[in-house]
Amino acid sequence: MQELLKKCLVEFIGAFFLILTIGCSSFPNGGNTFPPMAIGFILMVMIYAGGHISGGHYNPAVSLSAAIRGALPWKDFLPYIISQFIGAVLAGFLTSYIVAIPPSAAEASFAIPPMIICEFLFTFALCYTVLNTATSEDTKGNSYYGLAIGSVVLVGILATNGTCYCAFNPAVAIGLLSIKIAQTKFILITILTNLVAGAAAAGVYKITNND
Repeated sequence: MQELLKKCLVEFIGAFFLILTIGCSSFPNGGNTFPPMAIGFILMVMIYAGGHISGGHYNPAVSLSAAIRGALPWKDFLPYIISQFIGAVLAGFLTSYIVAIPPSAAEASFAIPPMIICEFLFTFALCYTVLNTATSEDTKGNSYYGLAIGSVVLVGILATNGTCYCAFNPAVAIGLLSIKIAQTKFILITILTNLVAGAAAAGVYKITNND
């Protein structure tokens, strides 16, 4: 139980800083920022910081894919995602307090089919990358897994910005909702799409890897 609590704390911290960075870089109080770089880098840093403790998921879709792949015990799955969601919501509330969010921020609307396609593909790419760089016996002990995973998010945001929320992560989706910069109907679709993509990535991993 003590080990699980340590892992859940790490998952909480990683999700918290990921959502905090998303909110603060997307809606800065002053100056210019480049949100995709900030978001990709904070994910990379948090993965390197906590990956040796919890696996550095910070994402329920990644935790689902890891559980299906066998890299995360199913008994730890629910505590992981609860920790991630709590971190996301608290970061969202803090962001709303320290950053000036435009009233129009929640009015963004997307065409649902392209939104689903983009969220699915880049969530799949993210989970697929995590499984192959951070859980595979063939790449065990490598030093590039954090950079690879963070880069997928950076590229995904650059490629799909304006088409979807670029969440690729149900915890991020909940965080956006708590910041009040997202519509509930789009967030629910995003969360479901992210989880399906995580499961699909695990299925492909099982087909293509021997371990």
